[in-house]
Amino acid sequence: MKHRLCILAGLILLGLYGSPAWSNKLEQIRKDGLRVCLDPSYMPFETLDKQGSIIGFDPDLAALMVKELGAPKLDMVKTAWDDIIPSLMANKCDIIMSGMSVTEERSQKIAFSNAYVAIGQTALIRKELAAQVKSHSDLNEPKYKVMSKRNTTGEAAVKAHLPKAQYIAADSEDEAISALIGGKVDAFVFDSPYNAVAFGRHTEGKLAFLDSPFTIEPIGWGISKDHPDLLRWANEFLAKIQKDGTRYTLYKKWFKSTEWLKDVP
Repeated sequence: MKHRLCILAGLILLGLYGSPAWSNKLEQIRKDGLRVCLDPSYMPFETLDKQGSIIGFDPDLAALMVKELGAPKLDMVKTAWDDIIPSLMANKCDIIMSGMSVTEERSQKIAFSNAYVAIGQTALIRKELAAQVKSHSDLNEPKYKVMSKRNTTGEAAVKAHLPKAQYIAADSEDEAISALIGGKVDAFVFDSPYNAVAFGRHTEGKLAFLDSPFTIEPIGWGISKDHPDLLRWANEFLAKIQKDGTRYTLYKKWFKSTEWLKDVP
């Protein structure tokens, strides 16, 4: 009986405090460093500078995390978008910080922090269409070819809001912008921050920007459901930098200014 009670007590403790596999995640990060999965093709959340280093809103936030944790290093794990959730689940990184929209489908696989910014879907169109296409709904015609990036909320928005348009999936943002400028498609539907930057960079008079978002999407950090301690800490960290103004300072740097574009190829 005594032996059974000891076993029962042990099980109760595991239920309350968790198994070592996840309960010591913060301790592991403080010892070994923070590994962040991101796809560095999504300005201004993350992109590559002229030296090939990853810069952006998320990398700056990750650096603050490392400082707050007292971790020895930051390892930014460059990851293809389609592989980013599987990589987290396979423990190839500790957290996804890649401008990821919080969706019900993704939440079935991973946990999300509280939102640290909100975005919406917008459309870049060929300049020649500006007279007849005044909003995203005007693109809902079979004659229009609309592109977004594969497996993104942009793709979902096109299918939901523009079902009559011809949809074409791109593997990257750069591919989509090139197709739009080259006249292969009529519009590119994607997140408002990226489209604003892309429009600002392409001043050849070939694009028009329908800048009123037609969706609202919270953006959060992705964390394994096996690591609730890290999730709890991330939300506490986010609350702290929101309260002291640090988050907004970085937001202004990356979203309200274009000064950083001089460092991008």
